[in-house]
Amino acid sequence: MSGPAMAAGLGRACALGVECARDLSRHAARYPELFPARPFDPGFFHSLGLVGAFGSPWATADELRAVNRAALWVFAADLLIDHVATSREEVAALVGDCVAVAAGRREPDSPLTRFLAELRDDLGGDSRWCDQLERMLTAMQREWNWRASGAALDLDEYLANADSCGSSFVNLSHWLSIGDPGSPSGLDRVREAGDEVQRYLRLLNDLTTYDRESRWGDANALTLGAERDEVIERMARHSRMAAELIEPLRESSPRAALYLERQLGFNTGFYGITDYWGEM
Repeated sequence: MSGPAMAAGLGRACALGVECARDLSRHAARYPELFPARPFDPGFFHSLGLVGAFGSPWATADELRAVNRAALWVFAADLLIDHVATSREEVAALVGDCVAVAAGRREPDSPLTRFLAELRDDLGGDSRWCDQLERMLTAMQREWNWRASGAALDLDEYLANADSCGSSFVNLSHWLSIGDPGSPSGLDRVREAGDEVQRYLRLLNDLTTYDRESRWGDANALTLGAERDEVIERMARHSRMAAELIEPLRESSPRAALYLERQLGFNTGFYGITDYWGEM
């Protein structure tokens, strides 16, 4: 691709990111209780818009609405669990409410569950989506308990809980929304690759945001006992494994394969400079 053509492609992706950021800001304004200006500053919405746009630069802002709003919801839930909840009982109640609303067993009665019900209705209440939501929230709850108990973990234990970062939940929301890949077996293969990407991103976040997460008291591989060199080595391993799983998807699910590849690349570059969160 020539220099001007590459620049044009980057320009379109940036413009798409701006449109996505505007939609996210408008949507967040409907739920002011969930998105206080600190840490949800303007840079947060632009960052979230850009990662969606660079993952699928061929899409429209409307086509990216589900993936972007799912990511937005994850940040709201993460803030409530990590920094607002003050007891195990409070965290368990929040998780239970969200799981019940997602499954249609309870009417939403809070800003977080009303936002979640909108996502559920947009995606048709798919059982796989509900299961992934429960996995993510249960993993967030487990991290809360780790912090409260002062647990020390090895990396295998920690990465078995990587659903807490929400990457696989956001990805599944995207694929269910756009219908790529279309078949259940194809989706299973894409999700397997996405889970490997998620493990890499979990460690990338921990490595590059260690100072901020130490201040905030967030669960982090390094604060829970892992050594920096060990984290770097595991990141390289998961990056290789993700690439191996992505490669055979290029023929059956080319856009999903490229999306995962671009998620790896974008976040590696992004976290080299900044973080999604604003200041608390």
